[in-house]
Amino acid sequence: MANTPVVAVGAPDAFGWRKVTIDDKPVGKVRSPRGLQKLLRRSGIPFSFDIRWHGGDSTVWPDHTCRRRICALLVAIGLLATAYVFVRIGISDAFTALTYPGRITGVIFLLLTVTEMAAAAATFDYWGKRRIRYSGTLILVAAAASLCASVVLLFVQIRGGRYTHWLLLWCVLIPWSLWALSVLIHDRAWKGLPNPRRIAIGVIISTLLAFANLAYTHVYIPATTSPLMEITPVFGAPALNEERTKLFVPFHIQVKNTGRIPVYVLGSIYWVRGQPAGAKPQDAARQRVIKSDEFIQPSGRPLNPGEEWEEDEVAVIDRPAEAPYETIKIETEVWVARKDRMAINDDYVTKRKDWTVVQNEKTDKLPPGPDPPYYRYQGIVTNSNEILNMTRGRQRITLWHTTDPARPFLFVQLGPPEENKPFHPRYSPKERRNHGRYGLVPVRGSMAQKPFAELLEKAKALAEHRLGTVTPTQGPGSAP
Repeated sequence: MANTPVVAVGAPDAFGWRKVTIDDKPVGKVRSPRGLQKLLRRSGIPFSFDIRWHGGDSTVWPDHTCRRRICALLVAIGLLATAYVFVRIGISDAFTALTYPGRITGVIFLLLTVTEMAAAAATFDYWGKRRIRYSGTLILVAAAASLCASVVLLFVQIRGGRYTHWLLLWCVLIPWSLWALSVLIHDRAWKGLPNPRRIAIGVIISTLLAFANLAYTHVYIPATTSPLMEITPVFGAPALNEERTKLFVPFHIQVKNTGRIPVYVLGSIYWVRGQPAGAKPQDAARQRVIKSDEFIQPSGRPLNPGEEWEEDEVAVIDRPAEAPYETIKIETEVWVARKDRMAINDDYVTKRKDWTVVQNEKTDKLPPGPDPPYYRYQGIVTNSNEILNMTRGRQRITLWHTTDPARPFLFVQLGPPEENKPFHPRYSPKERRNHGRYGLVPVRGSMAQKPFAELLEKAKALAEHRLGTVTPTQGPGSAP
C-alpha cells in the first residue's frame, strides 16, 4: 500500500477545469470524465482506481463541450465578418481615399483587421485549452471594436437616409457583439491581465481622442470650409461690321478657385442680356437674352486651388440702330462639387448628349428631361471613402443645360442610379440635403453692365477711326 499512488481531482474553476494531482504532483487539467480517463491511462493508472474528489464528486463536470465549441464558432464567425468589413474599408481608403485623413483612417482599419483576425484565431485557444494567457483579452477588445464600428456605421447609414444591403450586416453584428461581450465579461476574460483597470482607462481615452480627431478632420473642418470661386466678366472693345448692321460685343470671362478646396466644374453658363428702357433690373421677363452658352470646357473638369480658367466670347446684336436696349449686362453661373467629397467617372466629361439622342435612347433609364432643346452631362459618383460607399451607395449625377433662347438655365440632379423621378425644376429639402453632403452648389459670378448707347458710340468711333474719317480737332489759334 505504501507504493500505491494517491490521485486527487480538485474543484472546478471558473472555466470548468479540474486540476489532477498524483502524489501531490500536478499532472494536468481535465474537463470531463473522458479527459480524466485519458490522463490516468497515460500515467499508467486504471480509471477505476480510488480517487479523492475535492469540490464535487465524479458527477460534477460543469463544462459542456458542445456548447463551448458552438460558442467559439459563433464568436469566430462574427470576428471574421467584422474583419471582412474592416479590410474592405482599409484597402480601399488606404490607397484611394480622396483626403489625407481618409487614407490614415484606411491604415487604421487595416490594423484593426489584423486584430480581428488574431482574435478569431484566439477563439480556438480561449474556448479550448487556454494555453495563451491573453487570448480572452484579445477577443474582448476585438468584440468591443466590432460593436463600436457597427454602431457608427449604422448611425451613418440612418443619417444618410438610404438603404443598402450592408444595413443587414450592421443589424446582425450589433446584437452579436453585445452577446459576445456579455459572455466574455461573465467569464472575466481579462483575468490574468496586469492592471486591467488602468489598461481599460487608457484604451477608452485613446479611443475618445481618436474619434475626436476623426470628427474634427472629417466633420468640423469640411463643414466650416466652403469652396470659394471668383467669376469675373469684362467687356472688350465693341465693333461694327462694314454695313453697320451688326454690333459685336466681345467680353472676357475669368474664373479662379480662390479657396482651399479643389472642385469639379460640373457645368457653366453665361447670359448676355439686353434691358429695354424703363425695365427694372429684377424684371427678367422684359429682358432679352442676346446670347447664352457654356464657357468652361469640358464640363466636369477639376479646378484646383489657385487655378484659373479664361475664355473669350462675342455677342452679336443685329440692327443695333433699332435695338431698344438701354443697358447690356453679362451674368455667369457655374455648378461646382467638392472634389474632396466625390469622384466622377470619365463618362461625365466625354459623353455630352443632345436632347435628340437622349430621347431616342431606349436603354436610358432616365425619364424625359426639360423641354427641348437641351444637352445633358451624366456620370456615376463615388463617395470620398469606402465607409460612405457602403452606407450611401453610389450616386448618379446629371446636369441639364437647356438651350431655349428665351430661358436658358442649368439644373443638376443627384440621386441613386436606379432612381427614376420625373423632371421638376425645383429642389426638395431632401435633395438640398443630398447636395450639401457633396458640396454641390451653384456659384454666381459678378455682373458686368454697360449702357448700350456707350457701346454703340464706341463701336462707331472705332469704325470711323479705321476708315480714316475722323476730323482733326481745331486748336484755339487755328484759322476758321
